[in-house]
Amino acid sequence: MREDGEIAKPAILFLCLGNICRSPLAEGAARAAFARAGVDVTLDSAGTGDWHVGHAPDKRAQAEARRRGIDISELRARQLSVDDFYRFNLILAADETNLRDALAIRPADATADLRLMLDLIPGRGGKGVTDPYYGKDDGFASTWEDVDAVASALVAEFSPKG
Repeated sequence: MREDGEIAKPAILFLCLGNICRSPLAEGAARAAFARAGVDVTLDSAGTGDWHVGHAPDKRAQAEARRRGIDISELRARQLSVDDFYRFNLILAADETNLRDALAIRPADATADLRLMLDLIPGRGGKGVTDPYYGKDDGFASTWEDVDAVASALVAEFSPKG
């Protein structure tokens, strides 16, 4: 909440390992969900590693998003930075490893709330979104189901109450 009593525009960062599978899928799902709800929000995604910086999402992730009517092909991987802990209200990590890696670089005075994505889903708290990268293509559908549920939970949390 801002000093004038107004709720600040939400700024949410999705975080995974390489920023080519789970986090761009989560960003795409959230962009679509917030657009449908008419809620103005800042969304982005990043990875804890730097292997894929500048690359588009994995072709299988793009294909899964396209099956859902969402184009994530223009997204480009980037690495989590210290600035992100001040630019975003909420950073959602895909799994415990990403959460631990983010906590390792989080400044003591950081303003972002840092949680697991699935902490937003009743009964799934503490669990990680499955990384589909080394699995079969159908793993991307399962990952989509998880991140789409997260997107819906975010819309419910950040939609104006009235």
